[in-house]
Amino acid sequence: MSARALAVVMLAAVGAVATAAADSPDEHRIDATEPVFADFLDAAGAIETIDSGLTASFDGQDRAAWQERFERSLHTLNAALAGVSPKGISPRGRRALAAMRSGVAFHTSVSSAPAGNCDDAVRPSATGRELRTALYACFSSVGDAIQFEGYSFTRGDALGLLERVDEPERRRALFMAMEPLWRAVNGDNTPDSPYRRMLAAEAAHARTNIADAEASLGLPAGAGERWLEQALEAWSRAGRSETLEPWEFRYGYSSATRTVQACAHHLEDANARFFDDLGANLARLLVIVDVDARPGKAPIDYTDFARIGRSMAGAWRPAIPRVSIHLGEEGLGSANELAHESGHAVHYAAIRARPSLQMPDELSLAAESFADITGWSVFNPAWQRRYLGCAGTESEGRRARLGSVILDVAWGLFEIRMARNPASDPNAVWTEITSRYLHIAPHPEWSWWAVRGQLVDDPGYMITYALGAFVTADLRAHIRARIGKFDAGNRSWYPFVSDRLFRYGGEVEPQLLLRRFLGRPVTQAALLADIRAIGSR
Repeated sequence: MSARALAVVMLAAVGAVATAAADSPDEHRIDATEPVFADFLDAAGAIETIDSGLTASFDGQDRAAWQERFERSLHTLNAALAGVSPKGISPRGRRALAAMRSGVAFHTSVSSAPAGNCDDAVRPSATGRELRTALYACFSSVGDAIQFEGYSFTRGDALGLLERVDEPERRRALFMAMEPLWRAVNGDNTPDSPYRRMLAAEAAHARTNIADAEASLGLPAGAGERWLEQALEAWSRAGRSETLEPWEFRYGYSSATRTVQACAHHLEDANARFFDDLGANLARLLVIVDVDARPGKAPIDYTDFARIGRSMAGAWRPAIPRVSIHLGEEGLGSANELAHESGHAVHYAAIRARPSLQMPDELSLAAESFADITGWSVFNPAWQRRYLGCAGTESEGRRARLGSVILDVAWGLFEIRMARNPASDPNAVWTEITSRYLHIAPHPEWSWWAVRGQLVDDPGYMITYALGAFVTADLRAHIRARIGKFDAGNRSWYPFVSDRLFRYGGEVEPQLLLRRFLGRPVTQAALLADIRAIGSR
């Protein structure tokens, strides 16, 4: 038999297997369950919106009504999926089944609002899941009550102030004002500290997050660590060589923040105008932007569906994305965070996928990188001039943008190393990374790494930001090459990215989606070149 004839036979056999899988009873059951899963997600999104404290009702119903719909759809879902096996169904069906089961587990076990009690973190009998819940609550009760010079600051605002306070002694005092949060998370750094007990129990979860992130880019196991080390090494060589105290590091890369601080106001309006100039009017896309401070609000910024988009009665019912963000101290960092979360929102609004594959777990890294396409724009002088009325230099903007990125890369590497050896001393691991690559003076006596809620809420998640930076740099370069500059607006932007990236949700596996868009796999080149440009004159 000729090679061509053999290929035809093999393709026919593969097609027959795929057809049989698509016609299997379990495949049909998964397809038939999609509307029920959509009802479940609608109810979960409404409950989460109400529980955030934003509103007492949503879409014309109060919490009790949504809870009844949640429980009814959950019961139906569990019954429908109970006997379904991933064997004998198509790859797409297996992904849909896995996403449904993951969605049910997620929405029946966690909440973005802090539901736990920080004091429970010291309870010796607490399970890993209970420790995650308690430690996440610490970021609200302790982290959002940083005491400095007679005022109380949220964690995010305090970190932002480190970029702007000019006096070194005040910066040190502000840095040390965060010590109660470090201690709430990691105690005295003994093996029985809350964080170290949590990680020992949740290390497998962290390793799964890390492996999934690598797989979503088509990287072999362990390649992600090497990519992060390359970025950190590039920063070490391109950045300043003098040793800085940890309270000086943010200040050192943030001259752009200080340059535009006097005009960095009315950020909601600036953000809305920016997205409108991109062809993504937030109001018309039904995006809810929740910036109000209130007790019980989630301590970390995030975006989720208040309502998913779905086909109903033969027509598409649009999604309602909801942005939850703390916007206290206005500045460039806050503008970046708002543009990042709004980037998530316009992504969610564009999705036209079956409910189970709108935002599967495997899309997490790509979704974070998509959000930073717009998040990074605020560091460009063109964005600052158009939307704030004043601007720093291009070199200042690059350093400010990449300084924030490189900290995420450091946290990503920290989590990789801690997940590999959960018995490690986290202070020692963080000190080795930051002193070697960021030229920060060693302080292993302090747990100053413990200022990111993701470290305790979802161990191993920081790699999505860290590896996502490589994707963002690659995507931004490609988009510029195709439609031109967009940091100060370009109405071709949203139609372009919606049609080629956003609309698929998770229907197309991330590595394939990115390969189609770029015409090749994601590489390190764009980010490494960006970092190396810091050292150019």
